[in-house]
Amino acid sequence: MQLFIFHDAKTLLKTQTMKNNRRDFIKKISSTSALLVGGMALTDAYGKTITLKSDVKITTNDKIRIALIGSGIIGHSDTDTALKVPGIELVAVCDLYSGRLERAKEKWGAAIFTTRDYREILNRKDIDAVLVCTSDHWHDRISIDAMNAGKHVYCEKPMVHHIDEGQAVIDTQKKTGKVFQVGSQVASSVLTAEAKKIYQSGIIGDLAYVEATNDRSTANGAWQYTIPTDANTQTVDWDKYVGDAPKMPFDAKRFFRWRNYKDYGTGVAGDLFVHLLTNLHTITGSIGPNKIFALGELNYWKDGRDAYDLVTSLMQYPERKEHPAFQFFTRVNLADGGSSGSPAKIVGTEGVIEIGWGTLKVKSFKRPKAPEFGGYDSVNTFAQAQQEESTKAFNALYSEDDKKWNYGKEINFKVPQGYDERLDHFTNFFESVRTGKAVAEDATFGLRAAAPALACNMSAASGQPILWDAEKMKVL
Repeated sequence: MQLFIFHDAKTLLKTQTMKNNRRDFIKKISSTSALLVGGMALTDAYGKTITLKSDVKITTNDKIRIALIGSGIIGHSDTDTALKVPGIELVAVCDLYSGRLERAKEKWGAAIFTTRDYREILNRKDIDAVLVCTSDHWHDRISIDAMNAGKHVYCEKPMVHHIDEGQAVIDTQKKTGKVFQVGSQVASSVLTAEAKKIYQSGIIGDLAYVEATNDRSTANGAWQYTIPTDANTQTVDWDKYVGDAPKMPFDAKRFFRWRNYKDYGTGVAGDLFVHLLTNLHTITGSIGPNKIFALGELNYWKDGRDAYDLVTSLMQYPERKEHPAFQFFTRVNLADGGSSGSPAKIVGTEGVIEIGWGTLKVKSFKRPKAPEFGGYDSVNTFAQAQQEESTKAFNALYSEDDKKWNYGKEINFKVPQGYDERLDHFTNFFESVRTGKAVAEDATFGLRAAAPALACNMSAASGQPILWDAEKMKVL
């Protein structure tokens, strides 16, 4: 199995600019002690070995020090995953609720530095990278400030709260040279990589259309999170949280259930459409649609929220060198009585790729060369003699094989039990920090995934289609 090597972060910067020294550098590092992570055996749909990003060798003293900004549900999940990568050390945690700062010390150690002001984290010289896991309306500001302060950034999706915030993040990444990765982990998943390989093989023919859904039925799935009994203006820094959102009195629901409110979150589109778009763009190589139309409703959760609990969207993707023109249908709802999971279908002229939770199925086919004949065909409306003459002519023109659908062998792929695509995404991020290699999901990719999702909210609110220039990344 091929192994990926992680290099010392400081040495890497010099090494990348001195390619002729790379061979000596690899010899040097390969002589040090190393750890094998993961060790999970995995073969692709054709029986070939797959190398997981989390199966890596690193030196035992190759340390990256991180800080968490936003210690909610995703903040804990991301940090726990990041700490599974060898050489990662958590130094500091920032949150605006004091109970989460107390929990950080309980969980990750009393020595953890905690603060309500993320700028105190950015001022520390012992922090290499930050995880931005705040409400959506703080993503761009904190990410930009962090990169300008010399920190690498892992920013949760969607990358921005509003489309017009995206270019500043892209410009800052380019200006500072810092590693920036958006946290939509499907971009690094072996399942997505397998689907991409199969798609590029041409087995399903030309792309025709794609459909994907992600439906939830539980209260937690609909963001009805528990609010602590001690939530008040002493334990929560409400004014700092509001930031550039409209000013209003303290409201615990708007702090702990921020995804339900447009002032701080982006609803089902920003939370879940972004994953579907990230998957689609990674597999097909597309940079985005040019027309987006969506309908949004608030059908079930009558709890004061103003974010839709049902969004249905149709996006038109223009022809590009990577693919023909196709349509993408997507839906997310929080109202159905039983979750339908997250099925996706990539439909081509000669087959279909079906993607589920950790599973992939490919059904390929060749259409009959002959057109359909008989049955509901118009031949049955002809006079009897003409029916016989037409049948004779048809049989002379086409063989029996020409009249049949020819189905290929079904291909199935399943990730092994315990596989964690989030771990591969973090491994990709930290490998980029150490070596300078490209991340799976940089700021440009992040905006091209986020913008069509956010445009769905715009379309649903206005009742009009949104025209999007994916090349220039601008609403027309």
